Amino acid sequence: MQSGFEIDPVTGLLRAARQVLSPHCDERPPGMAPELIVVHGISLPPGEFGGPWIERLFTGGLRPDAHPYFATIAGLRVSAHMLVRRDGEPVQFVPFGLRAWHAGVSNWQGRPACNDFSIGIEMEGADEGVYEAAQYRTLSALIAALCQAYPTLARERVVGHSDIAPGRKSDPGPTFEWQLLRELLA
Repeated sequence: MQSGFEIDPVTGLLRAARQVLSPHCDERPPGMAPELIVVHGISLPPGEFGGPWIERLFTGGLRPDAHPYFATIAGLRVSAHMLVRRDGEPVQFVPFGLRAWHAGVSNWQGRPACNDFSIGIEMEGADEGVYEAAQYRTLSALIAALCQAYPTLARERVVGHSDIAPGRKSDPGPTFEWQLLRELLA
């Protein structure tokens, strides 16, 4: 497991992460604590990795003229708590105590509005590609740190975006290695 994964209890920030704070977040409903971790997959432009595009999307600075695809998403106001880059680098956009705008229309075990009670972690990747070993190591260390910092979370409450928005979302995709993640968390 990656060392240094500790969450500041006051700020809700992962001390080992690069911080690129997003304005696309707000307070959770009163009394609501994180109970679910949602794993996503993202690449911008689709199927391409690296570059500043994900960070610009999550911070509201994605220029529609930078790539033809960006014109279709530039106005979105979305974010996630964390991004795990291809090399395993953790980047934080929203403190864990706040509500990130990552799940959209969603439902988990009969509960709608998953943003209210979840933490969103984006993996830089695509449905049809494979994720890197470094990403799984970072993700498992992050989940362990989150479960330690928030007693309302459990390693069994880790799902894909496709699980909370079936038919609408497919990420993190069929190539995501859930069994490997479970082994790393054991």
